[in-house]
Amino acid sequence: MAKPSTYLVTGGAGFIGSHIVERLLSQGHRVRVLDNFSTGSRANLAFAKGSRRLEVIRGELANLKTVERAVRGVTAVFHQAAMRSVPRSIADPLGANASNVTGTLHVFVAAARQKKKPRVVYASSSSVYGERPDLPKREDQPTAPISPYAASKVAGELYGSVWSRLFGVETVGLRYFNVFGPGQGPKSEYAAVIPRFILWGMQGRPLQVHSDGTQSRDFTYIDNVVSANLLAAAAPAAAVSGKAYNVGCGSRTSLLEIIASLERLLDRPLVRKHSPTRVGDVPHTL
Repeated sequence: MAKPSTYLVTGGAGFIGSHIVERLLSQGHRVRVLDNFSTGSRANLAFAKGSRRLEVIRGELANLKTVERAVRGVTAVFHQAAMRSVPRSIADPLGANASNVTGTLHVFVAAARQKKKPRVVYASSSSVYGERPDLPKREDQPTAPISPYAASKVAGELYGSVWSRLFGVETVGLRYFNVFGPGQGPKSEYAAVIPRFILWGMQGRPLQVHSDGTQSRDFTYIDNVVSANLLAAAAPAAAVSGKAYNVGCGSRTSLLEIIASLERLLDRPLVRKHSPTRVGDVPHTL
C-alpha cells in the first residue's frame, strides 16, 4: 500500500474506523468516510480537520445508491460500520440484521458493480464461534453463534465468500477479538468493558461485573487491528479472498485481572457489583 490510493472506510467516524482513517492519512492516502453518525462522532476525526485528503459522506448503508457513490473509484473498502453490541442486538434483532447483514450486502453489491472492483476488508467477530469450550479459537472450527449479533456476522462472512466466488469481489473477513484502545467511548450502556471500568474506577463508582468476573477475553489493542486491516488489503488475492481470519493477540485476561490492574494504577481498591451473566455472552475467548 505504498503508492497513494483512495480508500473507503465505512463507519470511519467510529472507534475502529477512525483509527484506520488516521493510519491511512499518515501514509499519504486519500480517504473517504461513510458514516451515519449514530454512534460515531466528528470528534473522532478531529486529527484530520482541514485535510484535503479526507472526504466525509453522511449517509446510511441501507441506501444502496449512497453506498455505490461512496465505493466509486476506491482501491479498497474497509467496512467497519455495524451494530456492534451483543446486548443491543438482542434488544433489537431487526436493527442488527439491517445494519450488519443488509448493510454489508450493500457494500458487496456496490463493489461488484464497479468497473474496477475494490477489495472489501470487513469486520467480523470472534462471537461467531459461540460458546464452544475448545480454545484457542481457530478459523477451521465451525461457527456456532448464540446471539443475533453473532449470527449477523456469520451471515456477512457467508455473503463475502459468495461474492468472492460468483462476482469477483475480493473479500477478507477479520474476526476481531475484543478490541480496546484510546478513543473508545465509555458512556453508552453498550460500551466495551475496559473503557467502562476505567470510567467507573476514576469516578469512584462501583464496577458492574456480570457473573463472577472469571470470564476472560483475548483483548486486542487497536493498533494491531488497524495493522491487520492494512495487511488484509494488501495480501495476495489468491491467499485471502473469500476467507475470514482471527485478529487477536493469543492471550486472555479475566475481568478480575483487569480490575486488579486498575486498582494498582489508581492505587486504591475498587468496589464491584456483581450481576447475572448476560444472555448471549460467552465465557472465554482466545
